[in-house]
Amino acid sequence: MNAGSRIPIWIIALLAAICLGVLAWTTFGFVVPFKHETGLAILDTYFAGYDDLAVGRMQRLLVQNETADRLLRAMYSGPELVFPALLTALLLLILIKLRSDVSYFGRPVPPLVAKLVYALPFVYGIADYGENISSLIAFGDSGSADLAAQLLPWMTRLKFASLLICLIVIVRFAIFRLMPPSDQETR
Repeated sequence: MNAGSRIPIWIIALLAAICLGVLAWTTFGFVVPFKHETGLAILDTYFAGYDDLAVGRMQRLLVQNETADRLLRAMYSGPELVFPALLTALLLLILIKLRSDVSYFGRPVPPLVAKLVYALPFVYGIADYGENISSLIAFGDSGSADLAAQLLPWMTRLKFASLLICLIVIVRFAIFRLMPPSDQETR
């Protein structure tokens, strides 16, 4: 019996439901009202990334629109304070639950690579918190606002890249688990 089999599925389902609830809180409590107030989307929702010019436009917008500034700050001190930790935990538990004896095309994967797979959710969590902190600094009146504004697009790219890689690995583990035992030996 492996460690993943000891994690009850209801724990993962409950954590997924909490994540969806917090995501709904973020979306309907902050993202939609922000878009209604400004006509623009919050930069965190740009899946394809954004550049320094978009950050500069957002900085100018927040200086001019106090309501939008309050919405953004409330989002970062509310749901965005807990969501990265919740999603990190969910991704990690799913990876552990689906864990297989790590091999690739019949050859064992080096232990370091296997450990890196389980570090991916933490990379996501750190990048998401880094993006949130960079946003708060970049859209504030700190002396480090310019540095944070330059760092912000990179943190967003790292966040979405690590999340995408986690999802790909989860899908691979899930497919492997569904394969008949005879096919698993040739993976």
